[in-house]
Amino acid sequence: VQLQASGGGLVRPGGSLRLSCVASANGFSIKISRMGWYRQAPGNQRELVADVTTGGRTNYADSWKGRFTISRDDDKNTVYLQMNSLKPEDTAVYYCNAEIAQRRSDIYTTYWGQGTQVTVSS
Repeated sequence: VQLQASGGGLVRPGGSLRLSCVASANGFSIKISRMGWYRQAPGNQRELVADVTTGGRTNYADSWKGRFTISRDDDKNTVYLQMNSLKPEDTAVYYCNAEIAQRRSDIYTTYWGQGTQVTVSS
């Protein structure tokens, strides 16, 4: 299983970015429960930004409520993070994660993407 994150980059304060993360399993059929985005700023621990359940219930850390929106497309095994009104303090490496099982199994494993750098600077 692999999670491939993309969409990071350099953006000016007040700008927007949309991160994407696609799960793939080399031809195996998978099912995904919870999907989420985390971030890690230099010198800090990795922290939750937002996550979304299979049923679409979302959860946001207080710092990003109202500015960031998490969503998922189960047909594409993809989770998105729409980031608006970006601030310099949003600068970090953003990681996706997902709880994934093979289609015929009820054993879920947590996987992490490789991270995508978001830099907010003028």
